[in-house]
Amino acid sequence: MTTPLKVLGIAGSLRKESYNRAALRAARELAPEGMEIEILELEGIPPFNQDEESRPPETVVRLKSKIRAADAILFVTPEYNYSIPGVLKNAIDWASRPYGDNAWHGKPVAVMGASPGMLGTARAQYHLRQTFVFLNMFPVNAPEVLIAQADRRFDPQGKLTDPSTAEFIKKLLVALAAWTRQLQKK
Repeated sequence: MTTPLKVLGIAGSLRKESYNRAALRAARELAPEGMEIEILELEGIPPFNQDEESRPPETVVRLKSKIRAADAILFVTPEYNYSIPGVLKNAIDWASRPYGDNAWHGKPVAVMGASPGMLGTARAQYHLRQTFVFLNMFPVNAPEVLIAQADRRFDPQGKLTDPSTAEFIKKLLVALAAWTRQLQKK
């Protein structure tokens, strides 16, 4: 019997009614057998301050500990101004510092995002993928999950109602599981 994969899910939004938080909850429900998704909230992580990186606040210590304990990471990001939200970039920066103490190092990672617009966070996802190079994270390249017109895919309570979106999320999670297992063998 295989040990369940522990995936840390991080939504790049602090907004309670965020489509991306709803998509992350949906992913947790749609996770394949043998995968557990823990949702990490970014609320309370202070702005990154390099003067404090050698003695980070307790919220950052917990963040890095959760990342290190995970087998893989799932980012679910909105798109702000053609890029990732500041709160997500802030968490990425804290967890990668100080130099030589990068909690993201070697982690398999998948990305998805939801937007009421037509591109479904494509630009934000590509910017996020650029950071994976320096962080030495290993992304799942396909399928891409770009949830466009999110207001039509979720009900007012934040429940995913679109079957085709659910299928894309399932395929991404299956790919993340296979990729993580493949990397664990090496």
